[in-house]
Amino acid sequence: MANPSAAGLAEALRVASVRDLERMSGGASRETWQFDAVAADGSAQPLILRRDPPGRPSAPGMMTCEAAAARACSVAGLRVPAILVDSEAPSPWETAGYVMQRVPGETLARRILRDDEYAAARGKLAAQCGEFLRGLHAIPTSAVPGLPARDPLQQMRDTLPLVGTATPTMELAFRWLEANRPPAREPVIVHGDFRLGNLIVDADGLAAVLDWELLHIGDPVEDLGWLCTKAWRFGEALPVGGFATREELLDAYGGDVTLAELHWWEVLSSLKWSIGCMGQGAAHLGGFVRSVELAAVGRRVCEQEWDVLLLLCPDATERHRVPPAPEPVDADGLHGRPTQAELIEAVEEFLRDEVMSATSGRLSFMARVAANVVAMIGREAALGPAQTERRAAELSAAGLGSEADLAAAIGAGEFDDRPGDLHELLASGVAAKLAVANPRYLANP
Repeated sequence: MANPSAAGLAEALRVASVRDLERMSGGASRETWQFDAVAADGSAQPLILRRDPPGRPSAPGMMTCEAAAARACSVAGLRVPAILVDSEAPSPWETAGYVMQRVPGETLARRILRDDEYAAARGKLAAQCGEFLRGLHAIPTSAVPGLPARDPLQQMRDTLPLVGTATPTMELAFRWLEANRPPAREPVIVHGDFRLGNLIVDADGLAAVLDWELLHIGDPVEDLGWLCTKAWRFGEALPVGGFATREELLDAYGGDVTLAELHWWEVLSSLKWSIGCMGQGAAHLGGFVRSVELAAVGRRVCEQEWDVLLLLCPDATERHRVPPAPEPVDADGLHGRPTQAELIEAVEEFLRDEVMSATSGRLSFMARVAANVVAMIGREAALGPAQTERRAAELSAAGLGSEADLAAAIGAGEFDDRPGDLHELLASGVAAKLAVANPRYLANP
């Protein structure tokens, strides 16, 4: 993967040089690079480059739309980094992208939600997020020409075959969303990914909003529902990003949004992210971007399926919250010790205890991801055979031969008259996947 050209950046910014160009961790769909732009007098300005990964372009013109939206927000007095220059491909940094101001503050959600230095900020975030979204949604859609406008359900139906096939829980979500859709609202500019991780927070609260690649024209409640999605609470209990209640957010936003309407968008958001996780795994499997991070995200589909079930059938999930214990391993078998499980554990410990501690930035982050993947492999080796046998028996008792059969039956309405049986069957299957992918997620209500 080609690094952006420091000389090209310097020329585009009309500065003497660029120094300390370094890729930042995260950013599975876009690359983020930090650097200093050095003027002729030696003064330096800290900046950020956001660009498409080489070989994986975004939709034509999308980077221009993102830059235009950020500039419109600046005019409206909303907190966004200033955009210095933007370009579609080919560009001074090879792919489509833009350079923006580097705003000081924190983006790591776990620090924002748990560190004492952000305690006062957490108390302000609900009001500041509600005010930002109200301001964004008030900007005329004509301020950002060229934005896509699609029905979210139809878009997901269209996207899904490109990245995989619907799981049974996805089919339940589609069916419920289609039957319970709230009245449409006036279309507005929607950020599309408004959540912790894409917000810079300092001691005074919201400092800037980042990551506009999912920008589009749509229903304003979509942004509110996305912020309330369980995936973006990062293990905390409060439903709005882990830092506030739904009522606090809606009060700050104003208008007539109801909790029932917000609930619909939360279900849609969990379904959307389940397809997004599947898509990131597909990008790795298809060779578009070979990445252990994308591969790991592909296994997080079951987390979002569980979130859908928590919203639609919480009683069934409660009965399947405790993961099964692994079968004992025969240490006296053909291969002796260390056993397969002990070898997997040793590799995981090496990645966590040695590689992570000896590295920093993106390499340390990727070592953590790799360690999580190795631990997942170990759990699947221990639990997988018994899970497969048990699941086959469950499906057979329901007159089904596979997960694909179950998904098709749900889509055809064959379980409409016995939702309790369906919810039990779905909760059991998703809980089994979570016991391998991320058993801690089962314990987080």
